[in-house]
Amino acid sequence: MSKVSIPKGMRDFSPQVMAKRNYIFDTIRKSFQLYGFEQIETPTMENRETLTGKYGDEGDSLIFNVLQRGDKLSKALTNTELKAAERENFEDVTFFNRNVSNLADMALRYDLTVPFARYVVQHQNEIAFPFKRYQIQPVWRADRPQKGRYREFYQCDADIIGSESLLNEVELVKLFDEVLSNLGLKSFSIKLNNRKILSGIAEVIGRPEMIIPITVAIDKLDKIGLERVNEELTQRGLTVEELEKIQPLFKIEGSNDEKLAQLAEFLKDSEIGLKGIEETQFILHTINSIGLNTANLEVDVTLARGLDYYTGAIFEVVSNEVKMGSICGGGRYADLTGIFGLKNMSGVGISFGADRIYDVMEELNLFLESSNAVTQVLFINFGEKESAYCMKVLQNLRAKGIRTELYPDAAKMKKQMKYANDKNIPFVVMVGEDEMNSGQLSLKNMESGEQSKVSVEELIDSMV
Repeated sequence: MSKVSIPKGMRDFSPQVMAKRNYIFDTIRKSFQLYGFEQIETPTMENRETLTGKYGDEGDSLIFNVLQRGDKLSKALTNTELKAAERENFEDVTFFNRNVSNLADMALRYDLTVPFARYVVQHQNEIAFPFKRYQIQPVWRADRPQKGRYREFYQCDADIIGSESLLNEVELVKLFDEVLSNLGLKSFSIKLNNRKILSGIAEVIGRPEMIIPITVAIDKLDKIGLERVNEELTQRGLTVEELEKIQPLFKIEGSNDEKLAQLAEFLKDSEIGLKGIEETQFILHTINSIGLNTANLEVDVTLARGLDYYTGAIFEVVSNEVKMGSICGGGRYADLTGIFGLKNMSGVGISFGADRIYDVMEELNLFLESSNAVTQVLFINFGEKESAYCMKVLQNLRAKGIRTELYPDAAKMKKQMKYANDKNIPFVVMVGEDEMNSGQLSLKNMESGEQSKVSVEELIDSMV
């Protein structure tokens, strides 16, 4: 018998972990709603053609494709021109990649943004624009699992579509700051760049057609270092002269205004690059005028986010206390819905990586006791008559929002107390003949061991 397991990069969540995760989700959801975002959900699977071609070659390679089923799969295999041996081994990766368009008709969603664009197009006549939506759902990526990187993980997205105003970017920066501050993070940076600046860089070195390969390489700077980034740029076709032109970008430093001044000099002959600087200055100056709670907002010219659909401001958030990679990200997309037939619909969105945020909070011990939504009071079961009495008291406590349960069986006291300890339930109530007659319940503090007599009203007052 094989060992029971789950796929790599996917996880089970215990009740204790789920309580903490829900604390994160609830905190994020509360801020989303405070800022006027409305919730939607989209299906786990999309048609494969909806997703492919939207994330660049690297992103597309990480999409989980879903094979056609039954007769459709058999027909697809029959219609695919293959050697008999290959057909028998259609699960082979090379074969599948070569014939994926015939064999797979659906795919697990890679993110929430492209499905959102599809949703907007399909429901455009029902939506009031600008449309502010949020989504909290899992996504899947066929990535190599490692610390902070999973194949199944939750994204918490907020998007504003149907408006080109840069005030939207300002609102989203504030949202990053508010949510992470409310979760207790004390030191984190919101990194800011603009895809127009990156386009200007490609233009200045004389290779505007290389914008995607250049940004994909630059985006890896903090992961693989300058030397390997230069090697990758060379492999992607940049000449020694072009490589030399781009080097000053990796040395830009100083305050945000100083960085933008250096960039402006570098991009003085690029209209699109200067436009990107202008947009970045607006966001920075507006944020500076209203302030942030905790976050450090910094311009990072090497930030590229690696996705083809960003066209304006791009964001990435990192913890300065835990080495984890980005915990949030996002950016402006000029015409994402255009690929589905709805033109000129500019939008901007951000995503909170709940799983990475969880890991950061766990490492920093930021979860409050209140985030562990365990039972607060356990009633011991002494028998049929006593449990019937307790059930009435339970309803009074639950009506006041107190998390309460009655042990279901009249088991030995030792077993019921062990249950309370195993679940970290802080208080136990014992109701026997004397307690029913007097109306005074026996309350035990499981941490201190102290025991006292309380009325139902006193018990409620001590819990709320």
